[in-house]
Amino acid sequence: MRVFLTRATGFIGSAIVQELIGAGHQVLGLARSDATAKSLAAAGAEAHRGALDDLDSLRRGAAASDGVIHTAFVHDFSDYAAAGETDRLAVEALGSALVESGRPLVITSGTAVLTPGRLGTEDDAPDPSSAAVPRIASEEVVLALASQGVRASVVRLPASVHGDGDHGFVPALIGIAREKGVSAYVGEGLNRWSAVHRLNAAHLFRLALEKGSAGARFHGVADEGVPVRDIAEVIGRRLNVPFVAKSPEEAADHFGWLAHFLVIDNPTSSTRTQEELGWRPNQPALIPDLDRAHYFET
Repeated sequence: MRVFLTRATGFIGSAIVQELIGAGHQVLGLARSDATAKSLAAAGAEAHRGALDDLDSLRRGAAASDGVIHTAFVHDFSDYAAAGETDRLAVEALGSALVESGRPLVITSGTAVLTPGRLGTEDDAPDPSSAAVPRIASEEVVLALASQGVRASVVRLPASVHGDGDHGFVPALIGIAREKGVSAYVGEGLNRWSAVHRLNAAHLFRLALEKGSAGARFHGVADEGVPVRDIAEVIGRRLNVPFVAKSPEEAADHFGWLAHFLVIDNPTSSTRTQEELGWRPNQPALIPDLDRAHYFET
């Protein structure tokens, strides 16, 4: 299968490239620069010049492929609504090239769209009051495309997609702990983040592409819920700094933009995903992975 992949050189996308090539697929990666195109070629993929906001380039890439995996997203938390709108338009453009073809389109969403405080499942629709409201519109587009002859599905990823090269929330917490001299959590720190290793996430995207049904939601979750306090404890021990509690009132000053995400309680199940696709996460869980030197090398 020739697969068009957005953000093919990203933390997750680069792992998907290797996963797809290893399974015998060809990869056409979206490239907005010569450097990206060169990186794709070195990885064994073909470059397709364009950008996430160049909708015509997305349509052409999808039309030239047997299936599409969409992992690109503008992670601008200062204007998250605009980032969500860019994503919605991109999903619409990709899907428009696949209508009535039966070809697969797999997009990325987040488990944060679910109602907090209880175990979320694949059957759960997004909660309009969730922390990831801007991404809900893209899930709605997928449902519409599924009724238009596109084998469209959603992979929801957790707060922590970890592994070598991680530059997400956990490294941000490590950076704050280094800067402030303490590793902190909010309140009792018992709120939970779900998590998955990037290699397991990459494998799930391939399975969703190959076997996912139209309109399906899949959860790329290995750890159903890791207490944030446990994450802070490992960071404190590794950096040899105290790990302390911050009140909700202190959180914004201490954590900055990350404060909003640090208090999310987002336990999530992947039971149905594992049963339906035969997906079996086999890489290290978050805490053992975090408790290695690679997260703390400078």
